[in-house]
Amino acid sequence: MNSAETRVAGKAAGTADAPEFQVVETTMPIEFGGAEFQLRAYAFQGRREEEQLLVLVHRRANAGGALPIVRLHSGCVTGDIFHSRRCDCCQQLQSCLEIVLASSLGAIVYLPYHEGRGIGLFKKMQTYALQEQGLDTVDANIAIGAPVDARDYRLAAQALTHLGLNEVRLLCNNPAKDKALTSLGVRVVERISITGTSNPHNERYLMTKRMRMGHSI
Repeated sequence: MNSAETRVAGKAAGTADAPEFQVVETTMPIEFGGAEFQLRAYAFQGRREEEQLLVLVHRRANAGGALPIVRLHSGCVTGDIFHSRRCDCCQQLQSCLEIVLASSLGAIVYLPYHEGRGIGLFKKMQTYALQEQGLDTVDANIAIGAPVDARDYRLAAQALTHLGLNEVRLLCNNPAKDKALTSLGVRVVERISITGTSNPHNERYLMTKRMRMGHSI
């Protein structure tokens, strides 16, 4: 496919004009750890305008039938871009990118519409303000009338299947992601936990993920 070509794919049964998603492919050269890597980038557009994701695939020439190692990463403006210490998102993303780039076959699935566990940037900042008053991340979401976790993994599963990555080793601490992918037809052969370090600003956040959301951290 030409790098500028947008491909319509995944049409729902019986609907000639309602594709499940569109995808465009191009090359994404990145710098990491002082070295340059050439990745294949696949942008997916779902039916809703805000439902978009990016898959960055690293594949060595000798990858053959290697089982892909995959990270589903929920977008986090405050962490990924500004390196906020209130979460561990940037640390996880960098660790997973290092693992993917060292693998024969791997991918980062970046989901920007998962900001704030799917409630969006503004509402996430509202919960931050409530956390400063003593609430944890779960109770803060409830206090503003938002779901504890509103993330939807259907487009991610469709993207992985479309790219032939429907059996994966998943870089993930959250068992809900494992269960969601499995229910959507992606076989998780192994779930690999990501270890990180806490700091005074995110200790309660990490404890809440472990104690109230079942994360393996």
